Amino acid sequence: MGPLEGVRIVEFAGIGPGPFAGMMLADMGAEILRIDRKGPLDPTRGDPHRDIASRGRKSITLNLKAEGATETALSLIEQADALIEGFRPGVMERLGLGPKVCHERNQALVYGRMTGWGQSGPLALAAGHDINYISLCGALWSMGEADRDPVPPLNLLGDYGAGGMMLAYGMVCALFKARTSGTGDVVDAAICDGAATLMAPIFGQLAKGIWKNQRQANRLDGAAPFYGVYRCSDDKWISIAPLEPQFYALFLQLLELNPKDFADRLNPENWQKHRIFFESIFATKTRDEWCTLFEGTDICFAPVLDMDEAPEHAHNQARGVFVKEGGVLQPAPAPRFTNSPPELPTMSPAPGDDNATALLDWGYSKDDIDRLSKAGIL
Repeated sequence: MGPLEGVRIVEFAGIGPGPFAGMMLADMGAEILRIDRKGPLDPTRGDPHRDIASRGRKSITLNLKAEGATETALSLIEQADALIEGFRPGVMERLGLGPKVCHERNQALVYGRMTGWGQSGPLALAAGHDINYISLCGALWSMGEADRDPVPPLNLLGDYGAGGMMLAYGMVCALFKARTSGTGDVVDAAICDGAATLMAPIFGQLAKGIWKNQRQANRLDGAAPFYGVYRCSDDKWISIAPLEPQFYALFLQLLELNPKDFADRLNPENWQKHRIFFESIFATKTRDEWCTLFEGTDICFAPVLDMDEAPEHAHNQARGVFVKEGGVLQPAPAPRFTNSPPELPTMSPAPGDDNATALLDWGYSKDDIDRLSKAGIL
């Protein structure tokens, strides 16, 4: 089992980064009971059993507005090591499930809060989405071509990197402290904060004077011809990144180019003409032909694969990067551990799939479950 085996988490259902944090923790062996809202499924969100980011849970539906529902939730929280919620600030407090109430019942509880803007600040209560949060810290502005609009990096940077992964990291830190001190904590994970943290190396380069505050004007933002993407003759792409001198020397050698013609490669004034030259070269062969020449060498190369191609690549197959569970192809848990390898969690439940059984694991009897159902709580 994974390194978080034995950790129990109550998750209040949400969308985006909260469930992704739960996936990260479930992948590592944590036992997660998700509390879903009562009501019909949203047909626009597809089959909930195929929702990869919600794998590894059991789900019950609680009508939190019903009399006695808050007490039921608190009885579960009393037994948990951690809690995840992703509502706007103040919502859990209005439900009677805020951190103060929960810590009165469970002093060691790690209370994970996932928002876009954070629990405080002038924007805290405003609605927003991933693209808004990464706009505030300079991240979105920095991505894209110089003469075009900034390009949203899917929602990987905000929702999942700056949000879900930061929440999971914060909760593990707090769990570690709670295990030694007996005192829990509140983790205020905000996507805007997390995106700013991820920008720390770029701000560091800016502070050192080696990064221009311009889009597509730096080595790592698409300006340098030796770090970028090139179209091949079959309209597929390859990525190259021979940043270091020894890798660049090998790159020129494999292309049978004279190093003297590229001696001043770090001078931005030469980048455009070098890029045009490389574009003409890479357009002469297919992506697979370039793979034959470059793949496995030290020029820092990879083909640009789509989502159908990626699981079929030999490296991904050899490492088991993608696996199939319940007929759904999905990424395997990461990272990997030698002494506590995580297992692939069960596929995601639909809301209420485990109403009849999940509470048995949390100390409820069958009669208790029947009573909750009759009362309209469960």
